[in-house]
Amino acid sequence: MSIQPPPLGSTVIPVVNKLREVLLKIGETDSELQLPIVAVVGSQSSGKSSVLEALVGRDFLPRGCDICTRCPLLLQLVRTEKDGEEQEYGEFRHLPGKKFFDFREIRDEIQAETEREAGGNKRVSNKQIYLEIYSHRVLDMTLVDLPGMTKVPVGDQPLDIEAQIRKMILSYIKQPRCLILAITPANSDLANSDALHIAGIADPDGNRTIGVITKLDIMDRGTDACNLLLGKTIPLRLGYIGVVNRSQEDIELNRGVHDALAYEEAFFNSHPVYNSVADCCGIPQLAKKLNQIFVQHIFQMLPDLKSSIRSKLAFASKEHSSYGHMPKESDRGSLVLDILLKYSKDFVSLVDGRNEDKLTSEVYGGARIHYIFQSIFSDHLEEVDPFEGLTDEDICTAIHNATGPSSALFVPEVPFQVLVRRQIARLLDPSLQCARLVYNELVKMTHSCRVRELQRFPFLKAHINEIVGNFLHGGLEPSQAIIRHIVDMETDYINTSHPNFIGGNKAVEIALNQIRSNRLLSLLPKPRDGVDLDAVTVSRSNQVSNAIVVRSQANGIVADQGVRSVAGIERNGSSGGERSSNWRIASLFRGREVHNPAIDTSGSNSDHEVVNHRERATSIIHLREPPLMLNSSEMHSEHETVALLVTKQLLESYYTIVRKNIQDSIPKAIMHFLVNHTKRQLRNVLIENLYRESLFETLLQETDEVSLKRRHAAETLSALREASRLLDELPIEATTVERGLQ
Repeated sequence: MSIQPPPLGSTVIPVVNKLREVLLKIGETDSELQLPIVAVVGSQSSGKSSVLEALVGRDFLPRGCDICTRCPLLLQLVRTEKDGEEQEYGEFRHLPGKKFFDFREIRDEIQAETEREAGGNKRVSNKQIYLEIYSHRVLDMTLVDLPGMTKVPVGDQPLDIEAQIRKMILSYIKQPRCLILAITPANSDLANSDALHIAGIADPDGNRTIGVITKLDIMDRGTDACNLLLGKTIPLRLGYIGVVNRSQEDIELNRGVHDALAYEEAFFNSHPVYNSVADCCGIPQLAKKLNQIFVQHIFQMLPDLKSSIRSKLAFASKEHSSYGHMPKESDRGSLVLDILLKYSKDFVSLVDGRNEDKLTSEVYGGARIHYIFQSIFSDHLEEVDPFEGLTDEDICTAIHNATGPSSALFVPEVPFQVLVRRQIARLLDPSLQCARLVYNELVKMTHSCRVRELQRFPFLKAHINEIVGNFLHGGLEPSQAIIRHIVDMETDYINTSHPNFIGGNKAVEIALNQIRSNRLLSLLPKPRDGVDLDAVTVSRSNQVSNAIVVRSQANGIVADQGVRSVAGIERNGSSGGERSSNWRIASLFRGREVHNPAIDTSGSNSDHEVVNHRERATSIIHLREPPLMLNSSEMHSEHETVALLVTKQLLESYYTIVRKNIQDSIPKAIMHFLVNHTKRQLRNVLIENLYRESLFETLLQETDEVSLKRRHAAETLSALREASRLLDELPIEATTVERGLQ
């Protein structure tokens, strides 16, 4: 019995089938380009194979008691115009050009390919078997037969076989362009249908699901599936179709599909209940309904499909143009020169911040270099302690060593010179690190240059990377050299005449004021309980300030003159008390309390000599040995305290001056000798080293991979152009579809 196809979709479906073939040529698996398909789902022994064979009108699927469909079978039905056995045949995509006119051979090949892909002993595989069947009995549509859902593993199946099959089924039916043919036997409870359950997961609104009730002829006597077919039990928007399958006995007795279709027609015509719902019963009605829904689904997805095809076409055209074509020998030089100029221009745009591709996506290029200068280098130097690595004991030791066997009258200059050079020298390492960080950024920029022609010519790209790398490294060396010179200049000449330098007089004044403040604060009484601490603090500060003024005036110290010599202090004093005070202050710089003969009231020298003679006659005085390691802490005096404070003031003042010079000079040196030098000379260096006729052939060699990519890009572009042309040729049958479904 042949199915009389309606005219609906007779022109649109063949075009879609051609479109499917075009997309399969390029192996396109993008979900945006997936075409409408009907997925057949159901549990094992639910009648899936019988329904598919009835739609085709031929026996061609493997049969058995256990799981038979172990790989997805993509079945494309193509209607032919002429009747006759010679016009019915099948073709497998894995055997191109070979036609199978014997459908028993098609069954054998399906079994053989399943064994090759899924292995033996009932395992399943996601590998798709693609079969096209050409026949005058079929309506144009594409179906996929999926493995039947199972509960218990058999054979060599893994323990999670149920989860594997469910995952495979969902990967198909979750696609919005997939129609779901949910197969459920009539002799089971529809509420427990595995097919309807998994269809509800993928299509919760029921807009893509068609229910098929099989085995209506083996229901218990006195029962029928009329309520099921009318959707009164579990409603579906697309409704239900009831069919009658061949029994296992019919298959074993070689009763063909034609006989089964004739039996089905007689069963529905003679049944008093099903006769009233004839439009919901039989394989012909199922084929018609599938055809109508399939065509409607095509028209629903056409706008999105056309948009996706155009988008993919634009991308493929751009990709294909990036591979270009092999230049003629006379054009090689101009191509190499063009690539070199594009590369250098792209590099400069990255440094200057004019690269359009990255303008809003990220902070890049020159902006990152500025970040290194300001937020890493300069800010870090601001945070460095001028006395880091230098303790007070180190400073005191340097002062003692600089004076030698004598005690200096003033704070010695040599410790300041030595210590400040030592601290300035510490600025060299961060300055060199700054240059290295900028160098690394320039290297990153060379790797970010997007010259698409370089993807074609890996040898040219390798040569450019090598030359640019050497050139940048060559620019790093003079940058580091000038940085060393800058630091050396700062350490080589300590300019104590700098207008911002605090100077010795001011440093001594500050040091003396600090010592006097500490002394007077320690002599003031502590506040009693309940006394306002803030008020006491203010009062103490005022007392200290007044004491400093009185003491300074009494000692003859002028703020802008700093420390004077001993003779100077004596000359300025007018009374014995003043001279005594001045003498003590000046003696701080000699490290001891000096006896003033002007106010000496002791006995005569002859009396002392008599006493000393008697002491020598009675005992011998022994001196202790000096320690092997003499620390400055063992030589502490008030003079050392003043000298320490003065030296620290001088160190901090001069270090701050040098640090500001370094913060300003180092970025300038790096920009001049490395960054801007690279910008100015990169193009000339590339042309000088690579624009040589003897190198053109080597530089413009392509790898086999690039050749394959160009060929694939050309095939993809051609296929997408063909797909776009086919979509433009699709007839407008939407109104016919609407009428057909009413």
